[in-house]
Parts: sequence; structure tokens; C-alpha cells
Amino acid sequence: MILPHDPPTGDDAALDLDLIRKYAIPGPRYTSYPPANKFHDRLVDLDLTGAIAADNADPSRPLSLYFHLPFCQSRCWYCGCTTIITRRQDWATTYLAELKKEIALVAAQLDLNRPVEQLHFGGGTPTFFSAELLEDLGQVLRRTFRFAPEAECSIEIDPRVVSPEQVQVLAAMGINRASLGIQDTNTDVQQAIHRRQSAELNQRAVDLLRAAGIQDINLDLIYGLPLQTEATVAQTVQEVLALAPDRLSVFSYAHVPWIKPAQRIFDQRGQMPEPEQKLAMFGVIRRGLRDAGFVDIGLDHFARPDDPLAIARREGTLHRNFQGYSTRAGASLYGFGISSISSSPDAYWQNPKSLAAYRQALAEGRLPTEKGYRLSAEDKCRRRLIMGIMCDRRLDFEALGREWGCDLTQRYRAELASLAPLVAEELVQWDDSGLTVTPRGEPLLRVVAMAFDQTLARTGRAHALTV
Repeated sequence: MILPHDPPTGDDAALDLDLIRKYAIPGPRYTSYPPANKFHDRLVDLDLTGAIAADNADPSRPLSLYFHLPFCQSRCWYCGCTTIITRRQDWATTYLAELKKEIALVAAQLDLNRPVEQLHFGGGTPTFFSAELLEDLGQVLRRTFRFAPEAECSIEIDPRVVSPEQVQVLAAMGINRASLGIQDTNTDVQQAIHRRQSAELNQRAVDLLRAAGIQDINLDLIYGLPLQTEATVAQTVQEVLALAPDRLSVFSYAHVPWIKPAQRIFDQRGQMPEPEQKLAMFGVIRRGLRDAGFVDIGLDHFARPDDPLAIARREGTLHRNFQGYSTRAGASLYGFGISSISSSPDAYWQNPKSLAAYRQALAEGRLPTEKGYRLSAEDKCRRRLIMGIMCDRRLDFEALGREWGCDLTQRYRAELASLAPLVAEELVQWDDSGLTVTPRGEPLLRVVAMAFDQTLARTGRAHALTV
């Protein structure tokens, strides 16, 4: 169910819970179009070698690199990520050797003169890897790729599992932004989700990072978890603000026990908040962050007014990719490790979630691609429309019409007609010159974007209910 992850930006804009309930439906988060659930395993149709060659045709197009480091020492019961639970450090050593093989296979096909403008280590728990292994990986990357001087290099960190030695290595690698998973500071909630994490651990991690020169800090929170209430999330907001973050990601807990069986424990215990309570929690978090001066970027992102993300929001240069909102537009993404997704202007491709399948492909000397999608000309047009709504809250029909050589209001008349209820509710305005999502309609950005999605399954459980 689509929730107000992307509330109105005006200071006097309030969340209309009745309106949100009225239009709440399953829908994609649009980190890509078409969404990842439309990827297929017909790799001959994908022609990955051809897709990479076509991507190389524009040597000015920058690169974005993503590395999925999947290991965790223990399972957080709410988690929907692709993870491997183990305490065996030798698994990380073996996995690093496999990453090196994949890097070599990609590098053999890629134009390595293209600058890397963005690097991200996600997980799992990237700091499961020892300082020595992280340093080894960093050296391989610096030898293989050409990093732009102002590259954004970030990593996800579990404050429970990070050492001073690791932080020093990360700083030497060029990491300049860290995202810390906190989720909730209430001890009862932490116990319910199997993630005990004290305020002292959080403060220690932030202090280590900033002392090493990694100044830009993002904190991850989740609402809708078992035992959470308006009062507990309000306290969480106050406690994390004391850490002086630059950004916060405030995720709606996605309850998908048919995909992640560990989440069934929440149903068994009957500790889940009702949808109405979950909506109210987000309102409390949003109010607390706005009162503290944070800008509501969209969906689940908040940032200080002087943060590059907030500046991009104001200047209309916001971009959206598989890591969420970003300031780095126009880069081709190359993902490494299990489950990682890559994208070029013409195609998406994804590695297997299975470690065995990933290893088998590398042992055979081939890229470990399991599924993907090659975009048609119409897909690319609809991607422009959907991302324009998600990032800019508006579409310029006249400019796009001149670029595409058509009248957009005629070409997409059925899609625009489907927005009539939203127009009547003053959530959207449109005429021959363009479309604008009003402040009243911004909590329902995804509903507006879905009007232009021709791949959308209207029934079934293709997308999680986020309430």
C-alpha cells in the first residue's frame, strides 16, 4: 500500500490520511522502469555483451559501481535484503576472490577510461569484512578503475560490527559517506526484531567515522515494526538527531513473509501495529525531522538544507536509481556480487541471489548474469515520464514533444484520462503544456507515476504492501 514516503514540501502542507487511504494500492518504488520484477531469464534476448558494447559507445558517460557484500553475523527478523548468515570469516575471503574474478570479467568488456563518479558497498554487513580484506578490495578497485576526483564513495555500516581499523582503511580507500543502520532506538522494539543496539554503539560509530574524516553521515530508520508506537518513534527521532546526521532514510517496513520467512515470527506474536498506527508513525517522524530543519526529498529521504541531495531537489537535478534518490545523474551502474543489479541506457541485468549459482558462473569464466531486461524505445519514453514525476514532480509536455516529435497529450491520452480522479481531488494539474503534482498530491507520487506504467500487474503480490 503506497504510503506518504514523499510528503508535501510546503511548510503548511499536512498529511491527509483519509486521502492516502483512499488511493493506497500496491505499487513499485520505481528505482527503475520497468521494475525489477519484470526482468526475465532469456539472456539471448538480453545480449549482455552487446549491451555493454553499446554503453561504451559514449565514453563521456560516467560509471557507478555497486558491491553487494552479503554476510551478517546474525539475522535481523525484519530484513528483506539478500543476506548470508555466518560467523565464518573465511567465507569473506573466498567471496573476495570471486569478486576479483567478476571485476576482471567486467573490466575486459568495459571502457576503463570512463570515470567512476559513484561507489557504494551494500549488504548484508560490509564491515563483516576485515580491515585487511577491505583494503585488498579497495586496492583492486583503484588499480582497475579511474575514479573522478569528486567521486561519492559510500558504505553501509552496522554500528554493532565496526572497528577503528576498518574505519581507517575505509577513509584511506576514499570513502566519504557512510550509512548507519539504526532502525529504532527503543530496547523493546530492538528485542522484538532481534537487533540489540545501544545508543553508545551508535555514538561510537559516528565518532569513529568523523574522526577519520568521513563526515557525511546517513542514518536508516524503519517504521511499522513490532511494538512501535507514535511515542517510541518520536523518541527515536530525538535520539538519532543527537548524532547530527546529514541525511536520514526513513523506510516503511515491508511485511513480505511469503518472500522472507523470518518475518512470520511477527505474525505469530501479534505485535504488529495496525495500518492506521503506521501512518501516524510516519507523520510523527516527518514532523520531528521537519521541525529540526530537514528537507523532505521524497519517498524515504530527508536531508539538511545544505546537503547536495537537498540542493538537487531545489534545482531540479535529482536522480533516482537502485540505491534510491541520488545527485549523480547519467551514470551507468555496474553491480558486483550476488543479487546486484546493473543498468545501462538500454538494459538492466541482475546477478543470481544464490551463492552457488554465482560461483558456478565465475568458475566457468562467464559473467554471473541470471536475468535482465532490454528496454524498447517505448520503455525509454515511459521511463522518462515516470522518473520525471518521481524526481521533479512535473512533466514538460512541450519540451518532450519537441524532442520526441509528437503531441504527448495525444500519445498518452489514455494515461492522462486515468488521472481524472486525481485531478478532481486537486492532486494533479495538467494541460497541453505539462503536468504538475500539487503539494497535496505529493504523498501519492507513485500513484501518479503508475498511470504511465504499461508493465504493471494490477493484481497479485508483485509488489509488497507497505502498510
